[in-house]
Amino acid sequence: MNTIELLGYIGLACMLGMSFIGSAYGTTIAGNAAEGALKKNSDSATNYMVLAALPASQGLYGFVAFFLWLGKDFANDGIALFAIGLATGLTFLFSSIRQGQVCANGIIGISQGHDVFTKTLIYGALPELYAILALVATFMA
Repeated sequence: MNTIELLGYIGLACMLGMSFIGSAYGTTIAGNAAEGALKKNSDSATNYMVLAALPASQGLYGFVAFFLWLGKDFANDGIALFAIGLATGLTFLFSSIRQGQVCANGIIGISQGHDVFTKTLIYGALPELYAILALVATFMA
């Protein structure tokens, strides 16, 4: 295995690993808020669960991108694949974490009696847009 090929596989690992790490962080940020909110207002548990699960989607995007890359030529395109994998992985990582924070704030608002579920879904979809764009970029690479 040469250096260029190794860089391609490192890019693949970054893309997949960072998407999973981001999803784990994002869902636990929102999940922690949901646990606290359940103590205050358990009537909205379904809304909390939906919002807490939203950041998990970036892990799915990383998994899809991983399968897209399996047929790539790592020996010749390793440097490009490294760059795309790193950029995509970072996008998945940060969008999931920030999405978890948005959802956590919405969960807290719902537990305080505010009607913000739909608005939180909309605000939570905004960081997701960038993860979707990163996934599309892997299709185009």
